Amino acid sequence: MDRRGFFSAARTKKKVASVKKDFVSGRTNSGIAPYTGPWTKNEVIHLLKRTMFGATLPDIQYFSGLTMDDAVNELLTITAPLPAPPVKDYDVTEATEPDNNVTAGTTWIYDHNMDDTIGTRRKESMRRWWVGVILNQDRSIREKMALFWHNHFATEMVLTKRARYAYKHHTLLRENALGNFKTLAKAISVDPLMLVYQNGELNRKGIPDENYARELQELFTLGKENNPNYTEEDVKAAARVLTGWRNNPELNDSYFDASRHDTDDKTFSSFYNNTVIRGRSGETAGEDELDDLINMIFSKSQEASRYIVKELYRWFVYYEVDAAADANVIAPLAQMLVNHNWDIKPVVETLLKSEHFFDVLNQGCMIKSPADFVIGLCREFNVQLPDGADYTTQYAIYEAISTQLRYMQQTLGDPPSVSGWPAYYQIPLFHEIWINNDTYPKRTQFTDTMVFSSFTRSGFDLRIDSIAFAKSLSNPGDPNALLNDSLEVLYRIQLLETTKQQLKKDILLTGQTNDYYWTNAWNAYIANPSDMAAYQTILSRLNELYKYLLALPEYHLS
Repeated sequence: MDRRGFFSAARTKKKVASVKKDFVSGRTNSGIAPYTGPWTKNEVIHLLKRTMFGATLPDIQYFSGLTMDDAVNELLTITAPLPAPPVKDYDVTEATEPDNNVTAGTTWIYDHNMDDTIGTRRKESMRRWWVGVILNQDRSIREKMALFWHNHFATEMVLTKRARYAYKHHTLLRENALGNFKTLAKAISVDPLMLVYQNGELNRKGIPDENYARELQELFTLGKENNPNYTEEDVKAAARVLTGWRNNPELNDSYFDASRHDTDDKTFSSFYNNTVIRGRSGETAGEDELDDLINMIFSKSQEASRYIVKELYRWFVYYEVDAAADANVIAPLAQMLVNHNWDIKPVVETLLKSEHFFDVLNQGCMIKSPADFVIGLCREFNVQLPDGADYTTQYAIYEAISTQLRYMQQTLGDPPSVSGWPAYYQIPLFHEIWINNDTYPKRTQFTDTMVFSSFTRSGFDLRIDSIAFAKSLSNPGDPNALLNDSLEVLYRIQLLETTKQQLKKDILLTGQTNDYYWTNAWNAYIANPSDMAAYQTILSRLNELYKYLLALPEYHLS
C-alpha cells in the first residue's frame, strides 16, 4: 500500500458532506458561525491536540470543566511569563575563546562571544532548551503559535554563528504569538537573525541585495498566487528601501547606517498603484522608509489577509483549502483580520470557536508533525523527565528528543528553506510529506524504543511507563475501559468495535475470551506490586498493547 493509501485507510469514516443550498460545494460547508454542538471529551481533545502538543489527561480534565468559549479563551490568554532562557550545558575545551565568564548552568544569552565553536554549541543548547519549553508548556497556545511563526517567517540557525541572534528572534515570535501581523512583519524585517539569513546586513546603496525584499512579498505577506501580483521591479525597489540595516553582535541588535542607505525615490508598479516611496537621508531614514514599505504592502489588504489566514487554516484545521472553505471560512476571517487592523488573536479565536473547526470532517484528518508526534507522545504518556535542578541530564534528554525530530525531518530552528517545511506548502501532498520511506520506520523505531526500552542519557531513562499510564485511566482493571480510555486520549479516529475486541482478546486476555483474565491479573498486581511475576504479567501485556496502538496509522493522525 502506498503512503496515500495507507492514510486514507485510516480515514474511512470520512464522507463528503451533502451540498447545502446557496453554499459552495466542498468537503464540508460549515463556516465560522459559533459551534453549538456537544462539548464532550472528544471536542476537548480535538481542541487541545490542535492548539498544544498532545492532550494530557490533566489538561483534558481541566478543560472539560469549562465551557467551549471559556476553554478557547483560556488557551488564547497568555499570562505565563516567557520561559527561562537556555543555559550553558556545553563543553568549551575546543573553543579558541571559551566563554569561561559564563558559569555552567547559567544562561549565556547576555554574553557576547565571537568564537565559532561557542556559537555552534550555544545554538545546540538553544535547540535542546526549545524542546524542554514545548514539553513543559503552560495551558496556552503560545508554543503552537511560536512554531507557526517560525515556519512562516522561516530562518535557519545553521547559517549564523551568533546564537544570541537566534534567541532574540524566537523571543520576538513568542512575544507576538497572538499579536499584530503587520507589526510583526515590520519587526522581522530588521531582526538580526533575518538580516543574516536573507543577507539584509549586506544590503547597501549601489549593490542592493534582493533576497529579503522578494521573500517579504512572496512568502511573508502577499503570496505568489495573486493575479496581478508584485513585479521584479517591485522587488528591486523594495530592496533599495531596505538598504542600510546592519547588525551589532556585541549589543545583539540591529541598527541603521545612514551612510549605506539609498536616498533616491523608489517607484513601484501599478500593482501598488504606482506608489513612490520618497527617498530620505539621516538617522531616521531607514525607519521611515520601512514604515512606508510595510504600509504599502499591507494596503493590499485582500491579498495579505487571505494569505496569512490560509496559512493559519492549514496549521490548525486542514491542509486543503477547497472552494467551500475559501468562501465560508477564509474570506470572512480575512475581512475580520483587516477590520481588526491586522490583530491575529480575534481571527484565531473565531476560527477555534467555529462550527467549521469542530466539524467531524476536520477531526483526525491531519498527519502529525514530528513535534506533535514525538513531544505529544511524551506529554500524553506523562513521560518522566529529569529534575530541573539537574540541568546536564535534563538537556541531555532534550537532546535525545531533538535528535528524533531531526531524524523525522523537523529540526527545530532549521527548516529546510525560507519557505519553511514542505508539509505546509508543497502541493498536492502537504502533510503527507511527513510520512515517507525514511521517516515512517523512524517513527516506529521511536515508539518501540519508548515502550520496550528507553533513550538513556547520563544514567536517566526516557521511556513510557505503561503501568503508570494505565493507572491514570478511569478503570484499568476493566479491559474494555482500559482500551477505550487509552484510545480516547491517543487516537482521533475511532477503531471498529470488532478491532477493539480482537485487540483485547489477543493482547490483554492473551488469547482467552473472558475479561477476568485481565482483571484478575491487574488486581493481583495492585494487591502486591512487589510481586515481580504479577508485575511482569501486567507490564508485558500493556507494553504489547501500546506498541501495537502506537504503530497503527491512526496514531499518526491529529
